[in-house]
Amino acid sequence: MRISMVVALTAASMASSLVGDERADVAKRLDASNTVLNEIMGTPDKGIPQDLLDKAQCVVVVPSVKRLGLVFGGKYGRGFTTCRKAGTGWGAPEGVKVEGGSVGFQIGGSETDVVLLVMNKSGAEKLLQSKFTLGAGAEVAAGPVGRDASAETDAMMRAEILSYSRSRGVFAGITLSGATLRPDKEANIALYGSNPSAEKILMGGTPVPAEAMAFNATLDKYSMHKEN
Repeated sequence: MRISMVVALTAASMASSLVGDERADVAKRLDASNTVLNEIMGTPDKGIPQDLLDKAQCVVVVPSVKRLGLVFGGKYGRGFTTCRKAGTGWGAPEGVKVEGGSVGFQIGGSETDVVLLVMNKSGAEKLLQSKFTLGAGAEVAAGPVGRDASAETDAMMRAEILSYSRSRGVFAGITLSGATLRPDKEANIALYGSNPSAEKILMGGTPVPAEAMAFNATLDKYSMHKEN
């Protein structure tokens, strides 16, 4: 009986420690995502056009996507998705994982920041799935760069998602194809104490956790309102 109690207490302590470590890692990734947004939007002549951010329904930020192999070129990253709340402002972030595909290494570097703008309701609904593939399950196009960049091409008008990449200080639109997005269960448990569904986090009015306040404040700063 005593041994069983010791084992149970040890297991509980280890589980608590792992959750604490994951929560710290999540906080670091949220800080990194916030830095990516601030640096990109802080240079409007080379960043995401303001009108596109204003029209976006959701934003995905994945800092430091890594190349996993030199031969097959696998990619892996962990980041966050957030969608607009009813009214103004941005809602709670969902942890997401991006795996595989061509994730912007065309512009060099072994690590790349990836930003996706989800432009319409159809694209936002894809984020509620357990997994979807960019370019197959969702129409994706390289986003234009710069304050005065034109967004009126046929490809971008049709696209559900516009994709961007930053590596070695160079920021550009990329043709992101074949990458899969899925919920990051571990990150969501660390943030919310459970594993809520994507719909509950992104569309259900879940409160923004303390770790994400700065990230959301940056999005509110640059695009509080949505254009009709």
